Amino acid sequence: MGPVVGFLALSAHLLAAAGWFGAMAYSLAVVQPRSERFLGDERSSEAFAVELAAGARYPVLAVIAVLALSGAVLIVDADAQGTAWWALVALKAALLVAATALFAVISWRLWPRRLFAPAAGLPAVRAGFRRIAVVLTALVAAEIVLGAAAATLA
Repeated sequence: MGPVVGFLALSAHLLAAAGWFGAMAYSLAVVQPRSERFLGDERSSEAFAVELAAGARYPVLAVIAVLALSGAVLIVDADAQGTAWWALVALKAALLVAATALFAVISWRLWPRRLFAPAAGLPAVRAGFRRIAVVLTALVAAEIVLGAAAATLA
């Protein structure tokens, strides 16, 4: 396809991955702990979390689409590669599918459960959400690392 298309696809891929990872890591490490400390009570903190998450579902899906499409362009644009490169790319794609599936479960199953959780059950729901968010962040980080490994082999 040419160096310009490859450059644009790689740039889009890297920026989308960095944005998704950065947003999740920042939320986990900074926003959530500080909002809980600042707001004090659990209900105010929960209302703030809901406000932050409102409308975020579709932009994240757009980021996932950019990752998938730019990744596909990079695969098509790649010169003949060895088995190790293809294994890394396949694993990277599988992790993107897993991350997308986990994101869908969070968005369409767990958020409604969280929104309607009784006050007594909210701490357990929030703790479960945090564990899943850590797993999702790790999946995206692993995708980035696998991409760097594949680029090293190319």
